[in-house]
Amino acid sequence: MGLTGMALAIDAGNSKTDVALVATDGSILATARGGGFRPPVVGVERAVDVLAPLVAFVLAEAGVSGAAGVGGAAGPGGAAAAAGPVDHLSAFLANADLPVEEARLTAELARRGWAGTVAVRNDTFALLRAGLPDEGEPVGVAVVCGAGINCVGVGRDGATARFPSIGRISGDWGGGAHLADEALWCAARAEDGRGAPTELARALPTHFGLDTMRELIEALHLREIPGHRRHELPPVLFAVATAGDRLARALVTRQAEEIALLARVALERLGLLDEPTPVILGGGVLTARHPLLHNHLTQLLTDHAPKALPHVVTAPPVLGAALDTLDRAGAKAGAYERVRRAWG
Repeated sequence: MGLTGMALAIDAGNSKTDVALVATDGSILATARGGGFRPPVVGVERAVDVLAPLVAFVLAEAGVSGAAGVGGAAGPGGAAAAAGPVDHLSAFLANADLPVEEARLTAELARRGWAGTVAVRNDTFALLRAGLPDEGEPVGVAVVCGAGINCVGVGRDGATARFPSIGRISGDWGGGAHLADEALWCAARAEDGRGAPTELARALPTHFGLDTMRELIEALHLREIPGHRRHELPPVLFAVATAGDRLARALVTRQAEEIALLARVALERLGLLDEPTPVILGGGVLTARHPLLHNHLTQLLTDHAPKALPHVVTAPPVLGAALDTLDRAGAKAGAYERVRRAWG
């Protein structure tokens, strides 16, 4: 790093944001957690506003003076900003799915004057970095399956494989929010006779203390049950699937197939199908290690990408952002060990 020997590491997801102040020696000087990061909903400037109090907090906790004045030109990656209180800012952000989105977010972060240089990447790259070794060429693929689903890969000489990952229009299927909607769809149709019978029609309303899907549909529609509580439904889906329900098992099987397909396609694009390559798995759906999902996924990778080396990472993605700051600083091995110990 530069003169201060400090950098900001940011991992901002749809539901939560983590910020850490990292020293060149790998010391974590301060951390903070805040709400979700959703520029498509609130706009770039207001989304970055969510980061401001977190950055101010970690700087204050470490006794670092506040950000420099607003200003400074910026471009897409490693952009120069006004001289800030720290040397560099590595931000791995949800909803930075397209190059134009990364450029806009980089420009806004640089404008805040928090760091001398700014680099922005999609938050799935933080998972990938957290799961890769700290020595040697960083080569591997990561699939995150949390609220949503995404996949990135890095090959030889820095080649990358990415997917737009902006929903159905970009061909996506899966993630916790999608699984919740699919489970509700199957259960609603089972109860009213349009679909095949499924235990989901009983289990989903029961989870909320209701008797029927009609009651649950009404409660969700009228927001008597807040929309964010839909994230509670995937574990119910997995429990019903484990008990043998055909429709529930079909959804879990489809999810495993999508995750394996993303990994295989990324490996193929990067020319890595025929060599041992880490496939890093993360996000709440995958880190829960539901046997039905995990075992089927492992078998699919064995069948269709036999050289893949799957590895579930449970450490918070901000670890990847912190490691990235050390990469850019040319840190020593001990610094990496210290950072990894900080997040277990």
